[in-house]
Amino acid sequence: MTIELATQYPGISAQGFAHPADRAATAAIHAVPGLDKVIKMLTEHGYERRLRQLFLGQSVRIGTDQLPAVWVLQTRCAHVLDIERCPNLYVTQEPVGSGLTIGSNAPVTLVSSGLLSSYEEDELAAVLAHEMGHVLADHVGLTTAFQLVQMILRGVLRTMPLAGVPLMALYLALLEWSRAAELTADRASAIVTGEPLALCRTLMRMAGGPVRDLNLDAFIRQATEYEGEPDPWARYSRFYAEITTTHPFPVRRVRELIAWVSAGELDRIRSGSYLRRGQEPPPSAEFDAAFTHYRARFSSILSRASDGIGSVFDRITTWLAGDGDNPESGGQGAD
Repeated sequence: MTIELATQYPGISAQGFAHPADRAATAAIHAVPGLDKVIKMLTEHGYERRLRQLFLGQSVRIGTDQLPAVWVLQTRCAHVLDIERCPNLYVTQEPVGSGLTIGSNAPVTLVSSGLLSSYEEDELAAVLAHEMGHVLADHVGLTTAFQLVQMILRGVLRTMPLAGVPLMALYLALLEWSRAAELTADRASAIVTGEPLALCRTLMRMAGGPVRDLNLDAFIRQATEYEGEPDPWARYSRFYAEITTTHPFPVRRVRELIAWVSAGELDRIRSGSYLRRGQEPPPSAEFDAAFTHYRARFSSILSRASDGIGSVFDRITTWLAGDGDNPESGGQGAD
Protein backbone atom coordinates (compact mmCIF):
# COMPACT_ATOMS: atom_id res chain seq x y z
CA MET A 1 0.00 0.00 0.00
CA THR A 2 1.43 3.39 -1.03
CA ILE A 3 1.53 6.00 1.72
CA GLU A 4 1.63 9.61 0.55
CA LEU A 5 3.59 11.53 3.17
CA ALA A 6 2.80 15.07 4.24
CA THR A 7 5.09 18.06 4.72
CA GLN A 8 7.76 17.35 7.30
CA TYR A 9 9.49 19.48 9.95
CA PRO A 10 12.97 17.92 9.89
CA GLY A 11 14.61 17.67 13.28
CA ILE A 12 11.90 19.62 15.09
CA SER A 13 12.40 19.77 18.86
CA ALA A 14 9.42 19.55 21.18
CA GLN A 15 11.12 22.05 23.48
CA GLY A 16 10.51 24.70 20.86
CA PHE A 17 6.74 24.52 21.35
CA ALA A 18 6.37 22.78 24.72
CA HIS A 19 4.03 24.43 27.20
CA PRO A 20 6.10 26.07 29.97
CA ALA A 21 4.27 24.09 32.65
CA ASP A 22 5.15 20.83 30.90
CA ARG A 23 8.85 21.66 30.54
CA ALA A 24 9.13 22.72 34.16
CA ALA A 25 7.11 19.82 35.58
CA THR A 26 9.01 17.23 33.53
CA ALA A 27 12.37 18.64 34.59
CA ALA A 28 11.24 18.81 38.22
CA ILE A 29 10.15 15.16 38.29
CA HIS A 30 13.53 14.09 36.94
CA ALA A 31 15.32 16.32 39.45
CA VAL A 32 13.63 15.19 42.67
CA PRO A 33 16.22 12.86 44.23
CA GLY A 34 15.27 9.21 43.75
CA LEU A 35 11.99 9.80 41.94
CA ASP A 36 13.46 9.27 38.49
CA LYS A 37 15.09 6.05 39.72
CA VAL A 38 11.79 4.63 40.94
CA ILE A 39 10.06 5.50 37.65
CA LYS A 40 12.87 3.81 35.75
CA MET A 41 12.56 0.72 37.92
CA LEU A 42 8.82 0.54 37.28
CA THR A 43 9.42 0.41 33.53
CA GLU A 44 12.47 -1.87 33.63
CA HIS A 45 11.41 -4.66 36.02
CA GLY A 46 9.03 -6.27 33.57
CA TYR A 47 6.00 -4.23 34.66
CA GLU A 48 5.91 -2.29 31.41
CA ARG A 49 5.71 -5.58 29.52
CA ARG A 50 2.82 -6.70 31.73
CA LEU A 51 1.05 -3.41 31.09
CA ARG A 52 1.50 -3.78 27.34
CA GLN A 53 0.13 -7.31 27.49
CA LEU A 54 -2.95 -6.20 29.42
CA PHE A 55 -3.67 -3.50 26.84
CA LEU A 56 -2.73 -5.33 23.66
CA GLY A 57 -4.35 -8.62 24.61
CA GLN A 58 -7.73 -6.92 24.25
CA SER A 59 -6.95 -4.85 21.16
CA VAL A 60 -6.66 -5.22 17.39
CA ARG A 61 -3.50 -4.09 15.60
CA ILE A 62 -4.02 -1.65 12.76
CA GLY A 63 -1.79 -1.79 9.68
CA THR A 64 -1.73 -2.04 5.91
CA ASP A 65 -4.04 -5.06 6.13
CA GLN A 66 -6.29 -3.82 8.95
CA LEU A 67 -8.02 -0.41 8.67
CA PRO A 68 -5.24 0.80 6.33
CA ALA A 69 -6.61 4.35 6.04
CA VAL A 70 -6.20 4.80 9.80
CA TRP A 71 -2.64 3.45 9.63
CA VAL A 72 -1.87 5.98 6.90
CA LEU A 73 -2.97 8.79 9.23
CA GLN A 74 -0.71 7.47 11.99
CA THR A 75 2.25 7.21 9.63
CA ARG A 76 1.72 10.72 8.31
CA CYS A 77 1.59 12.19 11.80
CA ALA A 78 4.87 10.52 12.75
CA HIS A 79 6.46 11.67 9.47
CA VAL A 80 5.46 15.32 9.92
CA LEU A 81 7.19 15.45 13.32
CA ASP A 82 10.20 13.56 11.94
CA ILE A 83 9.71 10.63 14.30
CA GLU A 84 12.01 7.94 12.97
CA ARG A 85 10.09 4.93 14.23
CA CYS A 86 6.32 5.17 13.93
CA PRO A 87 4.65 3.48 16.90
CA ASN A 88 2.42 0.50 16.22
CA LEU A 89 -1.27 1.35 16.37
CA TYR A 90 -4.09 -0.62 18.01
CA VAL A 91 -7.82 -0.14 18.44
CA THR A 92 -9.55 -1.30 21.60
CA GLN A 93 -13.21 -1.62 22.54
CA GLU A 94 -14.14 1.59 24.33
CA PRO A 95 -17.16 3.78 23.48
CA VAL A 96 -15.58 7.09 24.60
CA GLY A 97 -13.30 8.80 22.09
CA SER A 98 -9.74 8.60 23.41
CA GLY A 99 -6.13 7.77 22.63
CA LEU A 100 -3.08 6.66 24.63
CA THR A 101 0.58 6.04 23.86
CA ILE A 102 2.64 3.83 26.21
CA GLY A 103 5.99 2.07 26.14
CA SER A 104 9.26 3.76 27.08
CA ASN A 105 11.33 1.50 24.80
CA ALA A 106 8.96 0.68 21.94
CA PRO A 107 5.92 2.99 22.10
CA VAL A 108 2.52 1.79 20.91
CA THR A 109 -0.58 3.90 20.40
CA LEU A 110 -4.04 2.72 21.39
CA VAL A 111 -7.21 4.40 20.17
CA SER A 112 -10.77 3.64 21.23
CA SER A 113 -13.36 2.10 18.95
CA GLY A 114 -15.57 5.07 19.75
CA LEU A 115 -13.01 7.39 18.21
CA LEU A 116 -12.82 5.39 14.97
CA SER A 117 -16.56 4.88 14.63
CA SER A 118 -17.99 8.24 15.70
CA TYR A 119 -15.45 10.93 14.79
CA GLU A 120 -14.54 12.55 11.47
CA GLU A 121 -11.24 11.80 9.74
CA ASP A 122 -9.71 15.19 10.60
CA GLU A 123 -10.72 14.70 14.24
CA LEU A 124 -9.09 11.27 14.31
CA ALA A 125 -5.98 12.81 12.73
CA ALA A 126 -5.94 15.47 15.43
CA VAL A 127 -5.91 12.78 18.14
CA LEU A 128 -3.20 10.72 16.44
CA ALA A 129 -1.10 13.86 15.98
CA HIS A 130 -1.59 14.63 19.68
CA GLU A 131 -0.27 11.16 20.53
CA MET A 132 2.77 11.65 18.27
CA GLY A 133 3.38 14.89 20.16
CA HIS A 134 3.73 12.81 23.32
CA VAL A 135 6.28 10.60 21.54
CA LEU A 136 8.31 13.55 20.25
CA ALA A 137 8.30 15.22 23.66
CA ASP A 138 9.49 11.98 25.29
CA HIS A 139 6.43 11.79 27.52
CA VAL A 140 5.84 8.09 27.00
CA GLY A 141 8.19 6.86 29.73
CA LEU A 142 6.41 8.90 32.37
CA THR A 143 3.03 8.05 30.86
CA THR A 144 3.85 4.35 31.10
CA ALA A 145 4.89 4.70 34.74
CA PHE A 146 1.70 6.67 35.41
CA GLN A 147 -0.47 3.97 33.86
CA LEU A 148 1.33 1.31 35.89
CA VAL A 149 0.84 3.19 39.15
CA GLN A 150 -2.87 3.71 38.41
CA MET A 151 -3.39 0.03 37.64
CA ILE A 152 -1.48 -1.04 40.75
CA LEU A 153 -3.54 1.25 42.94
CA ARG A 154 -6.75 -0.10 41.38
CA GLY A 155 -5.54 -3.64 42.04
CA VAL A 156 -5.50 -4.59 38.35
CA LEU A 157 -1.95 -5.92 38.59
CA ARG A 158 -2.83 -8.20 41.49
CA THR A 159 0.42 -10.15 41.44
CA MET A 160 2.29 -7.22 42.99
CA PRO A 161 2.66 -7.25 46.80
CA LEU A 162 1.70 -3.70 47.71
CA ALA A 163 1.44 -3.77 51.50
CA GLY A 164 2.86 -0.57 52.91
CA VAL A 165 4.09 0.80 49.61
CA PRO A 166 3.16 4.50 49.38
CA LEU A 167 2.56 4.63 45.63
CA MET A 168 -0.13 7.28 46.11
CA ALA A 169 2.64 9.86 46.52
CA LEU A 170 4.12 8.92 43.15
CA TYR A 171 0.65 8.91 41.61
CA LEU A 172 -0.08 12.47 42.77
CA ALA A 173 3.19 13.78 41.37
CA LEU A 174 2.62 12.10 38.00
CA LEU A 175 -0.99 13.30 37.96
CA GLU A 176 0.17 16.90 38.12
CA TRP A 177 2.74 16.32 35.40
CA SER A 178 0.19 14.58 33.16
CA ARG A 179 -2.05 17.63 32.91
CA ALA A 180 0.84 19.85 31.85
CA ALA A 181 2.04 17.32 29.25
CA GLU A 182 -1.35 17.33 27.52
CA LEU A 183 -0.98 21.03 26.66
CA THR A 184 2.26 20.36 24.78
CA ALA A 185 0.72 17.46 22.86
CA ASP A 186 -2.20 19.71 21.87
CA ARG A 187 0.27 22.12 20.26
CA ALA A 188 1.90 19.24 18.41
CA SER A 189 -1.51 18.28 17.04
CA ALA A 190 -2.01 21.78 15.65
CA ILE A 191 1.45 21.69 14.04
CA VAL A 192 0.85 18.34 12.36
CA THR A 193 -2.65 19.02 11.06
CA GLY A 194 -2.12 22.72 10.37
CA GLU A 195 -5.66 23.23 11.60
CA PRO A 196 -5.97 23.87 15.34
CA LEU A 197 -9.75 24.11 15.12
CA ALA A 198 -9.85 20.40 14.28
CA LEU A 199 -8.48 19.59 17.71
CA CYS A 200 -10.77 22.17 19.34
CA ARG A 201 -13.75 20.51 17.68
CA THR A 202 -12.51 17.11 18.82
CA LEU A 203 -12.18 18.33 22.41
CA MET A 204 -15.70 19.76 22.23
CA ARG A 205 -17.06 16.40 21.08
CA MET A 206 -15.10 14.55 23.76
CA ALA A 207 -16.68 16.85 26.34
CA GLY A 208 -20.23 16.64 25.02
CA GLY A 209 -20.14 13.39 23.08
CA PRO A 210 -20.20 12.84 19.31
CA VAL A 211 -23.46 14.77 18.99
CA ARG A 212 -24.45 16.23 15.64
CA ASP A 213 -24.54 19.99 15.04
CA LEU A 214 -22.46 21.06 18.03
CA ASN A 215 -21.37 24.68 17.55
CA LEU A 216 -17.60 25.18 17.86
CA ASP A 217 -17.84 28.99 18.02
CA ALA A 218 -20.19 28.69 20.98
CA PHE A 219 -17.82 26.24 22.69
CA ILE A 220 -14.89 28.62 22.19
CA ARG A 221 -16.96 31.41 23.77
CA GLN A 222 -17.72 29.02 26.63
CA ALA A 223 -13.97 28.46 27.07
CA THR A 224 -13.44 32.21 27.28
CA GLU A 225 -16.17 32.53 29.91
CA TYR A 226 -14.64 29.69 31.90
CA GLU A 227 -11.20 31.31 31.87
CA GLY A 228 -12.59 34.72 32.79
CA GLU A 229 -14.76 33.59 35.74
CA PRO A 230 -14.73 36.57 38.18
CA ASP A 231 -15.93 34.70 41.30
CA PRO A 232 -12.86 33.64 43.33
CA TRP A 233 -14.83 30.91 45.12
CA ALA A 234 -15.91 29.42 41.81
CA ARG A 235 -12.31 29.47 40.58
CA TYR A 236 -11.22 27.84 43.84
CA SER A 237 -13.80 25.05 43.44
CA ARG A 238 -12.91 24.31 39.84
CA PHE A 239 -9.21 24.23 40.72
CA TYR A 240 -9.78 21.44 43.22
CA ALA A 241 -11.98 19.60 40.75
CA GLU A 242 -9.38 19.77 37.98
CA ILE A 243 -6.38 18.64 40.04
CA THR A 244 -7.99 15.21 40.45
CA THR A 245 -8.05 14.62 36.68
CA THR A 246 -5.35 13.25 34.35
CA HIS A 247 -6.19 15.86 31.68
CA PRO A 248 -7.05 19.55 31.96
CA PHE A 249 -10.73 20.29 31.34
CA PRO A 250 -11.48 20.47 27.59
CA VAL A 251 -12.49 24.14 27.79
CA ARG A 252 -9.13 25.03 29.32
CA ARG A 253 -7.26 23.08 26.66
CA VAL A 254 -9.16 24.91 23.94
CA ARG A 255 -8.42 28.25 25.55
CA GLU A 256 -4.71 27.44 25.96
CA LEU A 257 -4.36 26.28 22.36
CA ILE A 258 -6.17 29.31 20.93
CA ALA A 259 -3.99 31.67 22.98
CA TRP A 260 -0.83 29.97 21.68
CA VAL A 261 -2.00 30.12 18.06
CA SER A 262 -3.15 33.73 18.43
CA ALA A 263 0.32 34.69 19.63
CA GLY A 264 1.64 33.66 16.19
CA GLU A 265 3.57 30.61 17.40
CA LEU A 266 1.94 28.15 15.01
CA ASP A 267 2.51 30.41 12.01
CA ARG A 268 6.16 30.85 13.01
CA ILE A 269 6.73 27.10 13.11
CA ARG A 270 4.86 26.49 9.87
CA SER A 271 7.06 29.08 8.17
CA GLY A 272 10.09 26.96 9.03
CA SER A 273 11.30 28.99 12.01
CA TYR A 274 11.40 26.33 14.68
CA LEU A 275 13.86 24.88 17.17
CA ARG A 276 15.88 21.87 16.02
CA ARG A 277 16.97 18.95 18.16
CA GLY A 278 20.39 19.55 19.61
CA GLN A 279 19.94 23.34 19.48
CA GLU A 280 17.85 23.71 22.64
CA PRO A 281 18.82 26.88 24.55
CA PRO A 282 19.70 26.90 28.25
CA PRO A 283 16.79 27.34 30.68
CA SER A 284 15.48 30.90 31.10
CA ALA A 285 14.78 32.71 34.35
CA GLU A 286 11.06 32.06 33.81
CA PHE A 287 11.73 28.35 33.42
CA ASP A 288 13.92 28.32 36.53
CA ALA A 289 11.10 29.85 38.58
CA ALA A 290 8.54 27.34 37.31
CA PHE A 291 10.98 24.48 37.83
CA THR A 292 11.56 25.54 41.44
CA HIS A 293 7.80 25.69 41.99
CA TYR A 294 7.16 22.18 40.68
CA ARG A 295 10.14 20.63 42.40
CA ALA A 296 9.01 22.04 45.75
CA ARG A 297 5.45 20.89 45.06
CA PHE A 298 6.44 17.34 44.13
CA SER A 299 8.76 17.10 47.12
CA SER A 300 5.95 18.32 49.36
CA ILE A 301 3.52 15.74 47.96
CA LEU A 302 5.98 12.94 48.57
CA SER A 303 6.82 14.14 52.06
CA ARG A 304 3.20 14.50 53.16
CA ALA A 305 2.29 11.08 51.82
CA SER A 306 5.13 9.17 53.39
CA ASP A 307 6.80 11.00 56.29
CA GLY A 308 9.84 11.80 54.20
CA ILE A 309 10.98 11.42 50.59
CA GLY A 310 13.72 8.96 51.52
CA SER A 311 11.15 6.65 53.06
CA VAL A 312 9.17 6.51 49.80
CA PHE A 313 12.12 5.53 47.70
CA ASP A 314 13.61 3.08 50.20
CA ARG A 315 10.34 1.20 50.52
CA ILE A 316 9.41 1.22 46.83
CA THR A 317 12.95 0.28 45.79
CA THR A 318 13.01 -2.63 48.25
CA TRP A 319 9.63 -3.85 47.03
CA LEU A 320 10.51 -3.55 43.33
CA ALA A 321 13.91 -5.17 43.78
CA GLY A 322 12.38 -8.07 45.72
CA ASP A 323 9.67 -8.65 43.12
CA GLY A 324 12.02 -8.18 40.20
CA ASP A 325 14.56 -10.69 41.52
CA ASN A 326 12.12 -13.51 40.97
CA PRO A 327 11.73 -14.26 37.25
CA GLU A 328 8.58 -16.25 37.94
CA SER A 329 6.91 -13.45 39.88
CA GLY A 330 3.80 -11.90 38.37
CA GLY A 331 3.41 -14.06 35.30
CA GLN A 332 5.46 -11.76 33.08
CA GLY A 333 4.49 -11.99 29.44
CA ALA A 334 6.17 -11.18 26.15
CA ASP A 335 5.80 -7.92 24.28
